[in-house]
Amino acid sequence: MSIAYLDPGNIESDLQSGAKAGFKLLWVLLGATIIGLLLQRLAARLGVVTGMHLAEVCNRQYRTVPRIILWLMVELAIIGSDMQEVIGCAIAFSLLSSGRIPLWGGVLITIIDTFFFLFLDKYGLRKLEAFFGLLITIMAITFGYEYVRVSPDQGELLKGMFVPYCEGCGPAQLTQAVGIIGAVIMPHNIYLHSALVKSREVDRSNKKDVKEANKYFFIEASMALFVSFLINVFVVAVFAEAFYGQTNEEVVKKCVFSSVLLLSVLQGVVLGCFFGPAALYIWAVGILAAGQSSTMTGTYSGQFVMEGFLNLRWSRFARVLLTRSLAITPTLLVAIFQDIQHLTGMNDFLNVLQSMQLPFALIPILTFTSLPSLMDEFANGLVYKIGGGVVVLLVCAINMYFVVVYVAALQSVWLYVLAAFLSIAYLTFVGYLVGNISPSRGAAQDLDDK
Repeated sequence: MSIAYLDPGNIESDLQSGAKAGFKLLWVLLGATIIGLLLQRLAARLGVVTGMHLAEVCNRQYRTVPRIILWLMVELAIIGSDMQEVIGCAIAFSLLSSGRIPLWGGVLITIIDTFFFLFLDKYGLRKLEAFFGLLITIMAITFGYEYVRVSPDQGELLKGMFVPYCEGCGPAQLTQAVGIIGAVIMPHNIYLHSALVKSREVDRSNKKDVKEANKYFFIEASMALFVSFLINVFVVAVFAEAFYGQTNEEVVKKCVFSSVLLLSVLQGVVLGCFFGPAALYIWAVGILAAGQSSTMTGTYSGQFVMEGFLNLRWSRFARVLLTRSLAITPTLLVAIFQDIQHLTGMNDFLNVLQSMQLPFALIPILTFTSLPSLMDEFANGLVYKIGGGVVVLLVCAINMYFVVVYVAALQSVWLYVLAAFLSIAYLTFVGYLVGNISPSRGAAQDLDDK
């Protein structure tokens, strides 16, 4: 679960946030992480109390057509996340090889990690978790080194983290704020966490044991997200201190005069120009660890989602082969025919796409954990219901605002019509999820059947 908050999409969002807005959006990162923690708590509670993960509950509660649409939306989020992992690994391989490995070569190399993790998975979940822990440690050390090396202004950092403001922010900074939310609160991670808790043995007939399991899962999630939050703050702070307020021309000029390879500028990672080549390669190692470790996040969540929604039990090999192929194909085409700037733009778009998919995870988890027939005494209270509803409305409002901004900038009549149609369909489906659970397939009966 912690890995999903540290994938290349998060890292890219962090560095863009620091470079474009300085420390001003750290409060957005903090708020998104806290909301993410509360949602992970609900996901874990659903799995512990019912013995089913979120996709399985959706299969039992929604009718066929909306269930398939919901599955497709979650799959889209998973593929988008997988593309970000591919992009991050490709950039890291290119940096570590000083450009000898082209971007398209790095994309192809990421196919190998698929087989590596499938091999590692055979040795059990605990060994896989231990390896993930090693990669998180590598990220903490590498990005922590960058943080210490740059020495950002601690006063400005704390102000940006705890004072909700964004003085002088324009559309670029607002778009970046949405990207942070989409990068941090990832839809498929909610589905994933509700299934991962089933790997622990819990006596669900004993309410005391269930309550204790919920408590310790929350403590575990809090620790995991605290570590991931610190690493994300390291990245934002480094780029805020180094690059905020500088133009591209100023950065390029400094890199040229510093006799450091211009390659780092072309790839959008110019730490080496400012703080020496070691910073560049240490950064690349951290990005590679992020990309490699997050590979199995999409694999596991895709496996659970497909099994839950469709009752299809593919092998992990077939599942990874499908999603990785769908992710690599468009990324490879961009890497071959375009440049790093287009890959970065694609990553920004994917973060906003994750934000668009959020209601398709938020609404089901809030709905089902609020049902007394399903959760018994562990159902959500009034505070969670009201707070969850506000978050869903806020996310939908932000998404619609940026659809309007994006379409208005392109000034195309056909795009206006298409955007209007898709927006109506999007909001209609969100409204359906909010208020329509199949009455013929009650939660209590589902538990009896199970």
